[in-house]
Amino acid sequence: MTTYEKALELNLDPLVYGTFAEIGAGQETANWFFRASGTAGLVAKTISAYDMTMSDAIYGHAERYVSAPRLTSMLDHEYSILLERLGPKRGSETTFFSFCNTVRARGWKDDGECHGWLGVRFQMKPGDPPSDIILHVRLLDLRTIDQMEALGTVGVNLIHSAFNHRGNLEKFVASLVDNLVAGRVEVDLLKFAGHGYGFFDNRLCALQLVESGLTEATMFLPSGEVVQPAEALYRKPVMLLRGSFAPVMNVHLEMLDQARAGFVESLSSDDCGTAIELCEISIHNLLRGKGVELVDFLDRADALQALGKTVLVSRLSEFHRITAFLHRYTSKPIGIILSIGLLNELFKAKWSENLAGGLLESFGRLFKEGVTLLVFPWKNRKNGELVTAETFLAPKNSVHLYQHFLSNGLIAGIPCADNQSLTYTSRDVCRMITADDARWRELVPEIAWTMAERHVCLVKS
Repeated sequence: MTTYEKALELNLDPLVYGTFAEIGAGQETANWFFRASGTAGLVAKTISAYDMTMSDAIYGHAERYVSAPRLTSMLDHEYSILLERLGPKRGSETTFFSFCNTVRARGWKDDGECHGWLGVRFQMKPGDPPSDIILHVRLLDLRTIDQMEALGTVGVNLIHSAFNHRGNLEKFVASLVDNLVAGRVEVDLLKFAGHGYGFFDNRLCALQLVESGLTEATMFLPSGEVVQPAEALYRKPVMLLRGSFAPVMNVHLEMLDQARAGFVESLSSDDCGTAIELCEISIHNLLRGKGVELVDFLDRADALQALGKTVLVSRLSEFHRITAFLHRYTSKPIGIILSIGLLNELFKAKWSENLAGGLLESFGRLFKEGVTLLVFPWKNRKNGELVTAETFLAPKNSVHLYQHFLSNGLIAGIPCADNQSLTYTSRDVCRMITADDARWRELVPEIAWTMAERHVCLVKS
């Protein structure tokens, strides 16, 4: 359906009726419903309070005007008025909704981040308690008028999907960018809450956004709360561990512990207490067959979160792309923890085949601003040889390049307190579980035992 057809369908639906409040990029969502016929069948009111004093008088004072708390206060106010004034008259036969957004679009001589929060509070059927759907978008068009147009389209898609696709997450997410060419908007957060969503896991929304290509990465806290990366990472030093975590192993925890000690020492006193640790799961490590195995994903996330870790889910295979993503939100130091095996991968041509400058450009982008690779050693199980960042042998054509990185602190080795843990991988754990070899329990935190066993069962099936 075109955007016009979606607006018309909603206008002609006798059950749906609501209000619009839009701040920061015109009233582009409401405008679509005025363009279509039958507007009076859907629209009770539209409002746009641009002046801060006027906006505060309606919704209360805000520390930040383009934020999730501001959106929530708008939804609270508009929806309560809607029910108060129209509930007694038509509440028994009407499914009410309030759509709100607060946006920072391109301004005069402005080159800052353009983004917005959108939300719809609605009833699933007349008389129901309210349900909320909230999303955050990045507006990627260069011209203000194009950003406004894209925002209006997303707004119509959100309202239409709330009433038509809320039972199908994959379809709901895909429909958010209907009638928009790729690259105009990025949706990096989606949450369902309220009536009907008491037991819904919003981490599945995060995963679906990444899998559907609406965003490069999304994240959630140890509590399970899905957060917008900009808010979680803003001006914070970041330490990131890349892995499949299938299962989470004791060696992963040691890598984080050992790397933390060295990383924190390199920070200023002001930054020491603000550093954030991320465990990144690549979408490519979750794919099985035609799609992602949801149980496996939730198991890995549960195990990491139970250990107090913040989880990042990304589709960014190349190291230089993950650092570019992090640099979008922080100018503070970034430490990426990796094994000798992954370090060796970085020198392979496949990771730079799409770059005109090849390997040099790949490393140039990776080390562009304040990035350090923190390399954990590897132990050869056959001969007992311990390979560290200092003894690692780079490919012949990159030996001097590697020495340059090592000498200038761009690559740093981190110690290992228990060399025995280096001799086993996650694949070894899976083989042990399959063979009923109880030694695997010594390699995996107890909190992740169930997940490890279930992962093996999924792989075998």
